[in-house]
Amino acid sequence: MTRHRSAVLLLSLTALVAAALGLSACGKRENTATGPTSLSRINLVLDYSVNADHVGIFTALKQGDFAQAGLDIGRPQVPSDPSAPLKLLLAGRADLAISYEPEVFLARDKPGAKLVSVAALVQRPLTSIMSLHGKVTKPADLEGKTVGTAGIPYQSAYLRTIENGAGVDPSSVKEVNVGFNLIPAMVGRNADATLGAFWNIEGVELKLDHRRPTIIPVDKAGVPTYDELVLVARADYLRDHGPLVRRFIQALKRGTDAAKADPALGVSALRAADPSLKQRTLQAQVAATLPALYPTGTDEPFGWQSPTEWKRFAAWMDDHGLLDLPPSPAIITNEFLPGEGVGDAGGPTD
Repeated sequence: MTRHRSAVLLLSLTALVAAALGLSACGKRENTATGPTSLSRINLVLDYSVNADHVGIFTALKQGDFAQAGLDIGRPQVPSDPSAPLKLLLAGRADLAISYEPEVFLARDKPGAKLVSVAALVQRPLTSIMSLHGKVTKPADLEGKTVGTAGIPYQSAYLRTIENGAGVDPSSVKEVNVGFNLIPAMVGRNADATLGAFWNIEGVELKLDHRRPTIIPVDKAGVPTYDELVLVARADYLRDHGPLVRRFIQALKRGTDAAKADPALGVSALRAADPSLKQRTLQAQVAATLPALYPTGTDEPFGWQSPTEWKRFAAWMDDHGLLDLPPSPAIITNEFLPGEGVGDAGGPTD
């Protein structure tokens, strides 16, 4: 595989979006989220079971924001596993899917898989190194330790990047695939640390259980920053139904804003979707999650995806042998975000 495709990676990830999607809009757009009187159906599949990451979606559902925007999203589909959403999207069994930035790159790495990330739902990495009993308090402590992961290739690459940055001998670290049993692996002392659990979900649970975890988000340990959760569509769906996607994101913003203003409303909406969620735990998780649902820059719209950061993460994936094809410049677009158009999608000009 050709390495260091600098000519490709220096292309703007959004400069070619208009041609790729057949879009003609340009310049700033007004936030016209009021839809027609008849509701248009959108089939949405979540990335995982209902949790605090979805607080904006379920708050928007509860207070009727999607219906007000002329949309019927029904009950969002819970996938069989986190790798399923993009498969369902490609098979035409979903219109929009929530997934993870690395998964979008991997899916798009296959010929003909024209998927486009249209908004960032969680603006920063949630994936973390976690440890109990003080076994790993900093990346250098991984030396000679057993680390549990979910067996996902890019998580192994995260671990290698962190080891290299901390000067840890990779041969001294034993990586074990514990599937999604990351917390039980630590509690049962089958792993000294894990890499894969989220600081705002499992990390909060561990703290509430008074287990005093050490939590190190991967971007604080040397992995390039990325958007943990993104909203994804097929390019042909965007071409045919772009206005629906725009209205969906605007309604999602209203729901997220409402949860930010009144977190109890967000907790109530999530528990209505899944009554098994524990009130106290969910309150803490929602409080931890809400800041990560917004861009850090004051001039960036809700859902913003940084083309520069996507290019940097694409280069990192390429350097670690995770990609076979050159990353597509049409893998993201900010066209459908509130106030955005192709002409000001925010891509770098180099």
